[in-house]
Amino acid sequence: MAPEKLTRLTVIEKALELADDEGLETVTIRRLAQELGVTPMALYWHFKNKELLLHAVADHVLAEVTPDFDPASPWNVRLRAMVEALVRVLRRHPSMVGVFPMIHKEQVSSFTLATETALTLLSQAGFTLEEGFLISSHLLHGVLALVGDDPGCPRTLNAGEAVEWRRQKRLALESLPQDRFPSMVAFGKTFEAERDVEHYYAFGVDLLLSGIEATAAQRTPSTATPSSTR
Repeated sequence: MAPEKLTRLTVIEKALELADDEGLETVTIRRLAQELGVTPMALYWHFKNKELLLHAVADHVLAEVTPDFDPASPWNVRLRAMVEALVRVLRRHPSMVGVFPMIHKEQVSSFTLATETALTLLSQAGFTLEEGFLISSHLLHGVLALVGDDPGCPRTLNAGEAVEWRRQKRLALESLPQDRFPSMVAFGKTFEAERDVEHYYAFGVDLLLSGIEATAAQRTPSTATPSSTR
């Protein structure tokens, strides 16, 4: 790629692609320069170091987390839309789960916007700013855990490898002492078929939001709407 055609967005997208395909540790200025066919100095024009690059990647990805929604919708419907948007983008880019501990989130514009929006919605539910910030933090870490613990086979595996991966998971659980861990042994049989990943995420989002809605309902019952209003 000619250096004059190298844009900031091109570097961000290549870094994200590399992280998702080969792991976050492979994202270095030298490796990116190699992948883009330029010298490292060409990348330093856009990003002086890896930290600034990761901040830009996070900003790019999180731009989707504050979607356009009907301002007349109940607060929890809009909050759910944000949580579901975060889940979607992290499922597409699971490497981002590892990026969050490495960045200063307050320096990421799209993260700041998402937090501000969430705080506003939660204030409408009757929570204080301090409580809203705690809830926002718990939601973020809940989604990170949800994606980080995705029960599906690693996406780098082919069909045959996925079958073997599930078999090993099943055998590990079924080898536990039946008298001490009957439920765990029984759960092992669920690995005989592909996991219902969509149910896993839908159920997880419901769990994250139901506690917030239930708490809000005790304070402002007239404005809290059940989860079924998705």
